[in-house]
Amino acid sequence: MATARGRGFDRLLAYIEESMGFATSMYNDAYLDRRISARMRRNDTEEYRTYQRLLESDDDEKQALLDTLSVNVTSFFRNPDVWEALRPVLRDLTASGRTTVWSAACSDGREAYSLAMLAHDDPQVREDRVRIVGTDIKREILRKADRGEYHASETNDLEEQLAPIGDYERYIDRDGDSYRVSRAVRRMVDFRRHDLIRQSPPDEFDLILCRNLFIYVDSDAKRAVFETLGSGLRPDGYLTIGMTETVPADCRSWFEPVEKRLRIYRNAR
Repeated sequence: MATARGRGFDRLLAYIEESMGFATSMYNDAYLDRRISARMRRNDTEEYRTYQRLLESDDDEKQALLDTLSVNVTSFFRNPDVWEALRPVLRDLTASGRTTVWSAACSDGREAYSLAMLAHDDPQVREDRVRIVGTDIKREILRKADRGEYHASETNDLEEQLAPIGDYERYIDRDGDSYRVSRAVRRMVDFRRHDLIRQSPPDEFDLILCRNLFIYVDSDAKRAVFETLGSGLRPDGYLTIGMTETVPADCRSWFEPVEKRLRIYRNAR
């Protein structure tokens, strides 16, 4: 398969964005080409135009491509050190009153549920004061997140993932190879569709988590997302991004590092 990108690739991206509702302009071309090429190989297709014609006639392939393009790599309590550092943040916020949290680009909900479990687990956090909003651009992944049900095949090493809260069975109901987040945890989270590039924040927040998205997006989209996140953050509110990610140079004055190594910042505007 030819790897060179040209007009055929650009036309395919335009079709995906305009007809399938996936914001290809938000992601870098190398990432998109890797994901699209994987689907093309599965369909024994070598040309971008040929693959576009397949998409135009095959709804199942459209869905398969959307599943492939969506960034859904996640786990409970990813990077445990970050979650331990968020404990005192939640304590301080809930001590002051009602606390709203945004899990942006939340994927299948495990990050949002991790925060809810942490609030329940820590005796110094007022979980009754915590409201969490989880957003993603993909409707199907939001339906999955709302169900809060995960299978053994997609929750490898569950006990290790949930180690930061110890006795995880307080928050997870198991039925064979299926795990479901408890009702008490699920009711703390409201999932809704949101486009980080094109839409304003869904509310004002005391804490925003947007982790491991920026490694996939281009520089223009990255700045646009930081503008969205910054405008949704209350004065002195907190922002957490992925540990391998950085704040764009022209946005750094907006955020004061709280735990720089762990990428936890405070609103400085």
